[in-house]
Amino acid sequence: MHPIIFFGQEILINPVAFQIGKVKIYWYGIIVMCAVLLCLVLIKKRKDKWNIKYDDILDFAVGALFLGFICARIYYVLFNLDYYLEIPLEIFFVWHGGIAIYGGIIGAILYGIYFCKKRKIIFLDLADLLIPYLSLAQSIGRWGNFINQEAYGYETNKPWKMGIYSEVLDEYIYVHPTFLYESLCTLIIFFILLKLSKDRKFSGQIFCMYMILYGTARAVIEGLRTDSLMFANFRVSQVLSILFVVSFVIIYFFKRSRRPKNIS
Repeated sequence: MHPIIFFGQEILINPVAFQIGKVKIYWYGIIVMCAVLLCLVLIKKRKDKWNIKYDDILDFAVGALFLGFICARIYYVLFNLDYYLEIPLEIFFVWHGGIAIYGGIIGAILYGIYFCKKRKIIFLDLADLLIPYLSLAQSIGRWGNFINQEAYGYETNKPWKMGIYSEVLDEYIYVHPTFLYESLCTLIIFFILLKLSKDRKFSGQIFCMYMILYGTARAVIEGLRTDSLMFANFRVSQVLSILFVVSFVIIYFFKRSRRPKNIS
């Protein structure tokens, strides 16, 4: 294991935080769970929950995390199918890496639609309430990629470059810290969505804005990454991001034109 060179400093962090017997606990998982817990605490402090009970939010979070994780893994496996068909047992070895945020978002949305129908909650109200905190969780969670020395970009000479050791070249290379780009973008999106939440014009406004803003940021950042999931010659997440942006811009303006008065 080699240190990362970041802003001129050598940083060496073992991806494994600790080990219990043969079970390894990774910093990535700890960071993600801390991000989720922080977001749940912040949501509890919000006064404008649009008549959604906090107990319902907790129940939803448990199911969404479970199904979202499964879908994030399925999404990753599907776009690396040749590899996993050769070694099918690797599908279950999630600690070897391989989850995709878009798969998780799709899984959480599907579960949210089911959950809201069952609990008689307006799905777009729940989505508007929770989606800013998804952005915050993403911002925090991306630092797990830093510890794992993954999700970086092409080589660069920019002042904010990150140095990683290349086993192939047997030397350090300096790359775009794309994990940092996405962390900063999603943090900015979090604050934008919180501000919009204070004067929401229609149900689904905050959800739509997240899909537009994150989709735009991800489409740009994905173009810099070296580990993109590919389909033919296309970066899957980049294409999906563009489709989301176009679709949700249309939905946003359609709903805005038909919004009832005095929604808050």
